[in-house]
Amino acid sequence: MAVHASLQRKDPRSAYICRIYSNYRKHCICRGDSVLSIKDVKGGFEILKLTPEVLELNLSDVENKIKDFIQDYLAKTSAKGVVLGLSGGVDSATAAALCSLALGGKRVLGLILPEKETYNPKDVEDAMLVAEKFGLETRMCDITPILESFYQTIPNFDPSDKICKGNIKARTRMVMVYYFANKENRLVCGSSDKSEAMLGYFTKWGDAAADFSPILDLYKTQVRKLALHLGLPKNIASKPSTPALWPNQTAEQELGLDYETLDLVLYGLERFIPPENIAKQLQKDPRLVEAVKRRVELNEHKRQMPLAIKLQYRTIGADFRLPR
Repeated sequence: MAVHASLQRKDPRSAYICRIYSNYRKHCICRGDSVLSIKDVKGGFEILKLTPEVLELNLSDVENKIKDFIQDYLAKTSAKGVVLGLSGGVDSATAAALCSLALGGKRVLGLILPEKETYNPKDVEDAMLVAEKFGLETRMCDITPILESFYQTIPNFDPSDKICKGNIKARTRMVMVYYFANKENRLVCGSSDKSEAMLGYFTKWGDAAADFSPILDLYKTQVRKLALHLGLPKNIASKPSTPALWPNQTAEQELGLDYETLDLVLYGLERFIPPENIAKQLQKDPRLVEAVKRRVELNEHKRQMPLAIKLQYRTIGADFRLPR
């Protein structure tokens, strides 16, 4: 097969080679950590243009695939249904809607788990609205007494440490969700999206802990569009995202970029576009893009099984894998 076009580059860190073959112009062979993404063009190649259009999806197709995924996994496990934390935000609302559409609302339990520091009656109202619209069961439990028990029990507890204190909240919610999963033979549905997962913007063994995650391969902006497609109210679909770990916390303020930009940066990094090219295309400070790339790399441990040393023939989390 003749090579249609090729591009080679050398730098101090790595080299990459991309080739587009005449019969398969949509594919390229890449090596190294700074390859250029290739887009199909007639008679040549070009760097992928980072515009909002690259994130567009066939939402009906996405909806059907996710519903099939949920139905198939529940059938394999013989679970009674699913349970998830229902915060009133777009991610949990979308995950709840998809589960309800796939399984029927009676098989979906939404747990509303407020606590006094971050309590917002509007969030509870939105969570109840989602439950009513899609016919799922809800239970509410104020986790404040549980949290205060932790704070009083932990030696030398520092209430000013927002991260440590906030992570206790996320992990307490995880404990509550898994209690009902164990008690009622349900699977825990996660509501993390791809933007959060790539950035590591979640609590390890906390809000990302789940048995399956139906929206994990969708960027935040894609989740917002899917939410509208599913019939969720616009105020929920566009609501500023927050992990609700401390008062007035918002994701975009903490991350330093709006999700419309972040998702394009992450999309570019996912496709190995060099950070300097991403920054140039989006007209952003290259240091911001490098910071996002660094964050993705540093948080890889959050997306993996615990690191283990290989001592025997097959190792859990490495080469010992079985089909689900």
